[in-house]
Amino acid sequence: MLFYVDAWNPGFGSSRDASDGPAETSSAKLDLAIELGEKQWRPMDPPAGLAAPQRVLLVDGVRRTDARLWIGEHPGLACSYAAGVVECTPGSAKLTEARVERTIFTSAEDVSDVGTAPARYRAESIVGADETDLSNAVQRSLIELEIAVSGLTRTPDDLLIVDGPLRSRDALPRTLGYVKTQQKQYLPERLIPVVTSLTAGQRTPVFRIAGVYERLTWYLRLPGVKGAPWAGIVRVECSAELPEHEAIRLADLSAVTLPRFASVPYKDPRAPQNLVPIAGLEKRLRQLLGDAKFLHRALVKAAAS
Repeated sequence: MLFYVDAWNPGFGSSRDASDGPAETSSAKLDLAIELGEKQWRPMDPPAGLAAPQRVLLVDGVRRTDARLWIGEHPGLACSYAAGVVECTPGSAKLTEARVERTIFTSAEDVSDVGTAPARYRAESIVGADETDLSNAVQRSLIELEIAVSGLTRTPDDLLIVDGPLRSRDALPRTLGYVKTQQKQYLPERLIPVVTSLTAGQRTPVFRIAGVYERLTWYLRLPGVKGAPWAGIVRVECSAELPEHEAIRLADLSAVTLPRFASVPYKDPRAPQNLVPIAGLEKRLRQLLGDAKFLHRALVKAAAS
């Protein structure tokens, strides 16, 4: 009996949505002829001699709800969130920037800041918001914080990698969005074999996805375990505003850069997609969020006073 064990810890779901790829088909419009005509699609190797950038910056953020609140009849979320940057150069990786913010998001109008440092929460009123709106506001604030830390130590030659889709971060120069789980199937069925036949370090041609968030994108396989057709497959994207030749250049850079950061199963339950610097950054940022029980007690004390 031939079988394989998915490298991802079952607690994180599966590294793919189905044996042949994501189960949900996207309705987004595609332009598949950015780099090659559709009939010429094939696995792409980076140009011979192309080197990874000397300095790569990886950005990520984490968030946590410290307490759910009621201000009169209005819901609120007391949240801590943090964003940071890891600088990777040949032979080293270090945290260069990290910021933590705490905010109470609420639909109440008459609000004020709560608590004292280090458990002080800024108050933000979003009139008419329900809990879903408040949660979305937390995510927007986290992305704004990621953007703020991203530009603090950059030089023009740096390559910036954002964990997750670019979304509103697509204005950042030389920036890639890194999508490690594939929820939607963008390509037509006839082109899926190009994805599943990729070997480590190969990518698909660049293509355009049009929709609410338009972007130029490609699939890439990381080194690691074999077995499932989509094992080690990630999707990388860049701004749709870039000239197509620049997007192709970034795609080639991604193919010589990202594989060197791939994790291994005995160290990470989401190997190889959860990049080693990102995993370390997430761990450090969660530490910086502070003790959840202490913050909850501080909020209870502030409410009582």
